[in-house]
Amino acid sequence: MLTDTFTWMPAERHRAADFLAAARDEEIYVALEAGRLVGLAALYRPQVFLHSLYVTERGRGIGRSLLAHVSAAAGGVLSLKCQAANTGAQAFYLREGFRCMEAGEDAGVAWLRFVRDLRGG
Repeated sequence: MLTDTFTWMPAERHRAADFLAAARDEEIYVALEAGRLVGLAALYRPQVFLHSLYVTERGRGIGRSLLAHVSAAAGGVLSLKCQAANTGAQAFYLREGFRCMEAGEDAGVAWLRFVRDLRGG
């Protein structure tokens, strides 16, 4: 899923060990279809931060369903960072009601921080 999502990055930058180390303290939610993994989302609850959201096929509602599940688990406010090069993800998050609140860079990779508050207040 990672190599399909981050096509602008070399494949060797996508290491399972790195993902597992980062996800150690996260809640991982998966979407399965006929026993096959079709999506996953990782929530870092202490910061109510969506660390990961990946799907194998776009346009089928898998990402939206995972996002709804994580949002319900988070309790209303959810933030995330999206790599600036990932314009498809940015469009998805904007359609889902997130607002871009900040821009920055980590280790030479530009990112945007998005926030959505569903508490209605």
